[in-house]
Amino acid sequence: MPLLLMCGYPCSGKTRRANELKEYFTQNTKRKVYIVGDEDQGIDRNSVYADSQKEKNLRGALRAEVERKVSKDDIVILDSLNYIKGYRYELFCLIKHTQTPHCLVYCLTSTEVSSEWNKGREADSQYTQEILDALILRFEAPDSRNRWDSPLFTIQQEDSLPFEAICDALFKRKAPPPNQSTQSQPLSSTNFLYELDKVTQDVLMAVLESQKTSVPGDLISIPGATEKIELTRSLNMVELRKLRRQFISYTKMHPTENIGQIANMFVQYLNKSMH
Repeated sequence: MPLLLMCGYPCSGKTRRANELKEYFTQNTKRKVYIVGDEDQGIDRNSVYADSQKEKNLRGALRAEVERKVSKDDIVILDSLNYIKGYRYELFCLIKHTQTPHCLVYCLTSTEVSSEWNKGREADSQYTQEILDALILRFEAPDSRNRWDSPLFTIQQEDSLPFEAICDALFKRKAPPPNQSTQSQPLSSTNFLYELDKVTQDVLMAVLESQKTSVPGDLISIPGATEKIELTRSLNMVELRKLRRQFISYTKMHPTENIGQIANMFVQYLNKSMH
């Protein structure tokens, strides 16, 4: 199942481009083409994108639908904002697991153009200006230097889609290698395990302590880390311990040679997990 991710501001032409791609693939390949998107979920977009939990549930539903469509030959186009880099990374891990190529089509527009296109929609399909502005502010643009954002095709309003190049990316490129979570990896040293355990525990305690005097939106400084926790919501001990276990399991399989970076790596992991 080649997976094609649409990405861009709200009202940036993603659905139009997704339909153009479906039409091209249908006419020029013998593959089935599925479009998975927000509209299939029957949501009130303003209600969902105003509530972080509802939005998280939507992302989970879309991811599950993509996973259900997995097959060796079919094409799945995920037509959603896909504006969080941590979510795009999750989808990248999914395609690694299923051993299929993917690419990302970024519909690049200005804030003004997206706002104007939003006003041209039917009233029940419009974003409120407040929600539109908030989503644009939170948007994390794709970067082709990140393996989960590559291959990346950036399309502006007046551009034609590079159909042949997209086909090459999906059909002529090898799938990324699977995760090695089930394979034994050598640990760099006993000291590494000690530091991994100690540093992650120290970060957890620092987060819990800081939350007593912090509110969502605050940046939390962590001892031993140059990165800061972006506190988008409150995290309880049960969730923090679960995230710590996941991080430790992953890091044991992919040990770093620079023990001094463990705190920063864990902070980055927590920031991605909170979205």
